[in-house]
Amino acid sequence: MLTFPQIDPVALQLGPVAIHWYGLTYVAAFTLFLLLALRRLHHEPFASVRGPGAWSRRDVEDMLFVGVLGVIVGGRLGYCLFYKPGYYASHPLEIFAVWRGGMSFHGGLVGVIVSQWWFARSRGKPFWQVMDLVAPCVPLGLAAGRVGNFINGELWGRPADPSLPWAMIFPQSGSMVPRHPSQVYQFLLEGLLLFVLLWLFARKPRPRGQVSAAFLIGYGVLRFVAEYFREPDAHLGVLSLGMTMGQWLCVPMVLAGIGLWMWSVRHERLAQA
Repeated sequence: MLTFPQIDPVALQLGPVAIHWYGLTYVAAFTLFLLLALRRLHHEPFASVRGPGAWSRRDVEDMLFVGVLGVIVGGRLGYCLFYKPGYYASHPLEIFAVWRGGMSFHGGLVGVIVSQWWFARSRGKPFWQVMDLVAPCVPLGLAAGRVGNFINGELWGRPADPSLPWAMIFPQSGSMVPRHPSQVYQFLLEGLLLFVLLWLFARKPRPRGQVSAAFLIGYGVLRFVAEYFREPDAHLGVLSLGMTMGQWLCVPMVLAGIGLWMWSVRHERLAQA
């Protein structure tokens, strides 16, 4: 068994200003997105777009700016609505206390979709073309976020067999029970693995919307699997059918991805006809 290395969540203290590791992982996530999105501009169909609809570095920077707002606003509201609706209904002002933690990936996803819809509409670009550019650039940012979760010693896993070589004791859990390091699992699955699969898939021209569909299906499936090793939220526990809230939120995500894939294939066939 391993013991969680008590890592100081503060990376740098400058007088009264504390720079947290978790905040730095967000910076890393957004930086990775910028670099990857600029690289994506050399892929098709973005590289061949000419005229008023041509893609530029400024487009990527503006996408990132509105995307950051979408992540923060959507992630926070999603957490409040999906995980603690009763509490935040009684304490509405605490919705703005983001420094106390509480962000939802699925809420952040909705926020990003809304922000990119606005971006596409304001620039006169096809919405699904925008989302197909964004999708492969997201997983490494998610991986960075899981590193932040691990450093904070949060979102630990379910109890594991003590003989498991990488089973880890998280004192923050209030017990000395060996657990799965689920943050590492999610780093590897939803982060690195999903990035490699999506990046390779997106390098070749695909029907519009298909890369976005692959992201929805891929993340939904991998997150669903990872939830079996992650400790359910204490105030929610396991919900109906033995599934966690995270798994239930992945179900419509996967279904939406399948529907989008089918629409993409049909749309491509009609275009060719």
